Amino acid sequence: MKIAPPCVASLSWTLKDTLGDVLDASDEPVEFLVGGRDLLASIKQALVGRGPGDRVELHLEPKDAFGDFDDQLIYLEPRSAFPAELEVGMAFEGLPPGCTPDAPRDRLYFVSEIYPEHVVLDANHPLAGMALRLTLRVHDVREATVDEVGRGSTGTGFFQVHLRD
Repeated sequence: MKIAPPCVASLSWTLKDTLGDVLDASDEPVEFLVGGRDLLASIKQALVGRGPGDRVELHLEPKDAFGDFDDQLIYLEPRSAFPAELEVGMAFEGLPPGCTPDAPRDRLYFVSEIYPEHVVLDANHPLAGMALRLTLRVHDVREATVDEVGRGSTGTGFFQVHLRD
C-alpha cells in the first residue's frame, strides 16, 4: 500500500541540524496518521506516494518545520505561580493561574531560566528557528481506523507544532 491520506505510516527517522549533529533518532518504527495532525505539512507532502522500504531525505527550513523563533513567545512570570520543584527544561501545558492571562493556552511552555522571584518561559517549539535535515524510512502503511481519523492522530506528536488545533 502506498501512502495516501488518510492512512497510518510506520516511520523511523534521524533528525539532524545543518551541522550534522543528531537531534533525535528512532530506530523503532512509530505510527503517524498521514492526513491528520501527527505530521508537519512538509513531511506529509514528501511521504505521499511512498511505500514500505522507501527512504525520504528532507531539508526543512524553519518555515517548513517548527517555525521561526518568536521573541513574543518568551514570558517572565512570578516564581510563586510554579511548584517548588522546578527545573530548567520542564514543560507546562498552558500557563498556571497567576501568569499572563492573554498568553496562548494551546502551547507547551518550557522553563528556560529560574530566578528567585521570576521564571522565564519559552512557548517556542524547542526546534523553532532551526533548519533541519530529516531522514525518514517507511516501514509499513495501513488504512487508518475510524477512531484515528476522528481524533486526527494516532496519539504520536513528535512532529506536531501545537498541542491541538
